[in-house]
Amino acid sequence: MSAQALPLGAGTRPLPVWDLWLLGTAALLLLIGLVMVGSASMAIADRASGGPLFYLYRQLAYCGVGIGLGVAVLRVPMALWERLGPYLLVLGVMLIGLVLVPGVGREVNGSVRWLAFGPVNLQPSELMKLFMVIYLAGYLVRREEEVRTRFSGFLKPGLLLGLVGVLLLLEPDFGAVAVLSATVLGMLFLGGVRLWQFALVVLLALGALAAVAISSPYRLERLTTFLDPWADPFNSGFQLTQALIAFGRGEWLGVGLGAGVQKLFYLPEAHTDFLFAVLAEELGLLGALGVLGLFTLLVWRAFAIGSRALRAGRRYPAYLALGLGLWIALQVIISVGVNTGLLPTKGLTLPLMSYGGSSLVTNCIAIALLLRADYELRTAPPETLPARRGKTREEEA
Repeated sequence: MSAQALPLGAGTRPLPVWDLWLLGTAALLLLIGLVMVGSASMAIADRASGGPLFYLYRQLAYCGVGIGLGVAVLRVPMALWERLGPYLLVLGVMLIGLVLVPGVGREVNGSVRWLAFGPVNLQPSELMKLFMVIYLAGYLVRREEEVRTRFSGFLKPGLLLGLVGVLLLLEPDFGAVAVLSATVLGMLFLGGVRLWQFALVVLLALGALAAVAISSPYRLERLTTFLDPWADPFNSGFQLTQALIAFGRGEWLGVGLGAGVQKLFYLPEAHTDFLFAVLAEELGLLGALGVLGLFTLLVWRAFAIGSRALRAGRRYPAYLALGLGLWIALQVIISVGVNTGLLPTKGLTLPLMSYGGSSLVTNCIAIALLLRADYELRTAPPETLPARRGKTREEEA
């Protein structure tokens, strides 16, 4: 791939090969995440390993792996990803199933979500989110007419989502099910599915998720606790009350980087699920809004790439970019919602920022896929662009 700028014609400025806004925003979020992981994990790392920077060093290693894989992904054409979609989906289902095999999956805090490879743990549910988006983007291209005109086009991915959801609930990983379900439904909606079919399945999905939530005592407890965490602040409401205290201490400008108190064994999972609460305490409301602004810019660039690809008639990169943008946006919304008490507590990381190898590496690959889709749009000669077909929901809007 050439790194030279492409001329747009006489009297126009050359167009950069890469989306510098997307690349810069992702890099800045990675950098802020590394700083906050180091700050949030010092106390727990010192107690667990005898070194205050233990988790920071591991996160740096994960970041290096993620960037390395991202560079490799940049060299793979979109057409190959489209062909690989079904195989990646099968691989994801196999990995999730492998986690549930007794003696194979690794249990942490009562959940069996990881595969252990020496000192490194792989969380297949993170890969499953990515693989599902890659597969579904290709499905929407191959079955475009069926999705738009027949219920079977909507039912097939729905059944597949049901299978994956059951496997994830057996771990259990309710947060991954929620993100994956919303992403799949959003992609099908943008793909042009009939509104009545979409509304019916959404209602069925919400009913199923509600039934699953109230069927388990600990999930029901989480649902009721987030409504009033102060009713039991030292037991079921402990996580949320400590997170809210962190937000309150941060005020406008924060207590200062590294000076937060809640991470000192008050706030559980401070460097993973509740990293945003630590950030709000140390950097204040302005710092928290700044990070949310960066995520907004990141998602906007993903949607912009998808919209440009639709206008150019490149269906697969369009659906892929829109799906990745939906996934990132939903995970940010749910993670921040959990930290602020707007949603029930569940284990979800903040993309590109929270500690965790599987999440960080997968997010880096997702950014690389967005960059590759944008690169092909910028470098493709106009005569190679395919003819446009029917409008999608996103185009009609």
